[in-house]
Amino acid sequence: MSVVVIGLNHRTVPLELLERMTVESSRLPKALHDLCSRPNVSEAVVLSTCNRTEAYVVAEKFHGAYHDIRQFLSETSYLPPDQFADHLYVHYDVDCVRHLFGVTAGLDSAVVGEAEILGQVRVAWELAREEGAAASGLNLLFRHALEVGKRARTDTAISRNIASVSTAAVAMAAERLGSLDGRSILVLGAGEMGEGMVRSLVTSGVADVRVANRTWERSEELAARVGGRSVRLAELNDSLAEVDLLLTGTGATSMILEHGDLARIMEARAGRELLVVDVAVPRDVDPAAAELPGVTLLDMDDLRAFADRGIAARQAEVGLVRELVDEEVDRYTLTATAREVAPLVTSLHERAEAVRSAEVDRLRSRLGELDERQADAVEALTKGIVAKLLHDPTVQLKDAAGTPKGERLADALRDLFDL
Repeated sequence: MSVVVIGLNHRTVPLELLERMTVESSRLPKALHDLCSRPNVSEAVVLSTCNRTEAYVVAEKFHGAYHDIRQFLSETSYLPPDQFADHLYVHYDVDCVRHLFGVTAGLDSAVVGEAEILGQVRVAWELAREEGAAASGLNLLFRHALEVGKRARTDTAISRNIASVSTAAVAMAAERLGSLDGRSILVLGAGEMGEGMVRSLVTSGVADVRVANRTWERSEELAARVGGRSVRLAELNDSLAEVDLLLTGTGATSMILEHGDLARIMEARAGRELLVVDVAVPRDVDPAAAELPGVTLLDMDDLRAFADRGIAARQAEVGLVRELVDEEVDRYTLTATAREVAPLVTSLHERAEAVRSAEVDRLRSRLGELDERQADAVEALTKGIVAKLLHDPTVQLKDAAGTPKGERLADALRDLFDL
């Protein structure tokens, strides 16, 4: 069996394809059961964020699992495999571990070091556990991955300054506008992304922050917490006629603002320009709206380009995190292989104990009548001999776990003792 990850991300596919491949949160439970029902997959975790869609699985057969996952992605995206297969990356065993650790450490994010990915990985893993899709194979891997993500942010400065997509979106908007001082801003979405943008705006000193959300109560609660103003979706166009900036990052599965909506809004603005920063995947705003006079529309592609300019200042930290990841991969490999060896060691000791016990019982009649003290002495003697004989093979097997020598020793033990 192998641990495998197959997926695509913001580096391997254009935004138009990435948003088609997104697995909605409401569909994840069914998707997990679907994956685990396939013949070559025994465990699965699906990680679908604004930057990636990945399936982590325990594969019974590698090539069969690849076919299963590719077909799964085709069915969930309603796209034929030939439209995305060339963009897929595949990592297995140690490379899969290294990839996931890099993801949780923030190395694979559009905004390097961003902290939001930790929560996203945790939620994906917890859902898989709740649905019975993740068991011992993936539980050990994801538990360790979250530890790596936390350590990367405490032991290095990888998350210094801009450490989330939401804060990067606000910083990018501030750069485009020159300053957010005195600006009127509407945030569309009151989920994790929307709340992050609202908090970043308030921290930046923006006084006029408005919040719109599909659920009125949620937008009202968030606006009240930060001293902002909540806006009903029915009043969205009227509010957009007044503000200087729209920040949007909802979890909607279809566009909220079409080209025609923005055209009418721009007419009402009477020549005043509007900056729109759409960091939702799938996008909330029709990309064609960028063609409207007075509209500047920025999306995740623009955000990645903006974030890349800031990486140079943290390049040394990136190197430190890569070293940390390599170190943790080695530690995980030792832990995982030791767990794999443990059942073999147990089987060896159980087989030896069965032989010892049977031989003592067989020869008991020749020993004559033994009192309790003498019987205990025979038990202790024979058990001691077995323990000493098995001590060195057990230590060598554990010490060599995870190496070619360890695999040879394990195979030899299985053959010699029929384990």
